[in-house]
Amino acid sequence: MTNISAWSLKTFTRFLRGLERGRFGFLRPSALAKIGPEHRMSGHKHIPTDGGQSLSHNPFDALSSEGLPPAPENPPADSAPPSKPAKKNRGRVDILRQKAGRGGKTVTVVKNFVGIGLPEKEQLARAMQRACGTGGTVKDGQIEIQGDKRAEVARILTEANFRPVFAGG
Repeated sequence: MTNISAWSLKTFTRFLRGLERGRFGFLRPSALAKIGPEHRMSGHKHIPTDGGQSLSHNPFDALSSEGLPPAPENPPADSAPPSKPAKKNRGRVDILRQKAGRGGKTVTVVKNFVGIGLPEKEQLARAMQRACGTGGTVKDGQIEIQGDKRAEVARILTEANFRPVFAGG
């Protein structure tokens, strides 16, 4: 009993006194006698695994299918969703995380756009700002988004049919 602290020994002693005085009615032998043997944990109940009735019983066997419409024999061929034509990949763009020269603030930079004009870059930057909930700008032909938002930016670029690549650290 070297590991038991004085407080826990004192608490345990109080508990034993309470048992003797009958304060814990649910632990008295008379209360335990009221619990039937079917609710006690004694005895082992095994689940048969030989494939008997217990495993093959279907609770829906007693249900009737009267009044239900008949099931279709074959699904209609017209209900298949039309396949979308694959859109052309618009090229690789690099996504960088920069911190240098920005006062310790992290910025997500998207660069190396090929064949895209300034208006479309600004439109993409606005979509990224809305999705990320941050500010951003277009500078020197690259999009800058405040904060480390590389995953969100990559998702938007993928939706716009670009192939985003995480470059740098």
